Amino acid sequence: SGCILRTRFVSPPLTACLFVNPEMSYPKPSISVSPSGVIPVGGNVTIRCWHQHQNMRIQLYKAGGGNYLSYTDPAGSEAEFPITSARREHGGSYTCRYSNRTGEVAYSEPSDPVQIIVAGEGPIPALTGVVASGADVTIWCRGQRRDVRFFLHKAGDLNPQQHLDSAGAGAEFRIPSVGRQHGGNYSCSYRPRSEPFVSSQPSDPVQLVVAAAPPGHPDFTYANIARLGLGAAVLLILGLILAEVR
Repeated sequence: SGCILRTRFVSPPLTACLFVNPEMSYPKPSISVSPSGVIPVGGNVTIRCWHQHQNMRIQLYKAGGGNYLSYTDPAGSEAEFPITSARREHGGSYTCRYSNRTGEVAYSEPSDPVQIIVAGEGPIPALTGVVASGADVTIWCRGQRRDVRFFLHKAGDLNPQQHLDSAGAGAEFRIPSVGRQHGGNYSCSYRPRSEPFVSSQPSDPVQLVVAAAPPGHPDFTYANIARLGLGAAVLLILGLILAEVR
């Protein structure tokens, strides 16, 4: 902070001062976690932070923890924070930031958060069936705990397809207007609402196979594409006719 302006047209002269918050002197760093997704109890995970400056101190924070968890003084511009033998209490939301090592301490803005979800040792949920009703599919998931949030996962997708809060021990996931893009292997998991960063193990998968439309019932996805193509062709022909008339 410092005074940057002094007026000369009044007596006595007035001084204007600009105060800079040293905690917001640097841009926020980047952060990642590997492996991503749900970490099994006893597994290992590494949080990596990096920025554009050299010879800075990098601190790791966990939401709700107040002070930093750990810090390191790397020679370069990135740092790794390993978590070995993960336990339930390691689940949470993490950020990092960096500061200069000499002179007046100035901090960067905090990074975007990353989440670590630790798989609990509780019962494994089970998918009890897949039932198709016309163009809709319902997937049932059940567990042995109440007051949990159920998640539906599709193999190959990092983010859950859906989630539902259940007062009981089960949940129904509905997929309306099922199409070929919905085919694949599905599993489910749940997290206690009181411990949102603790997850059950995933259920065994079930496979959803979307059959081709039977004769007389065309695949509406391709039918709609055909209609759009036909409409575009008609508009093009009309445009050419109008151009010739002019």
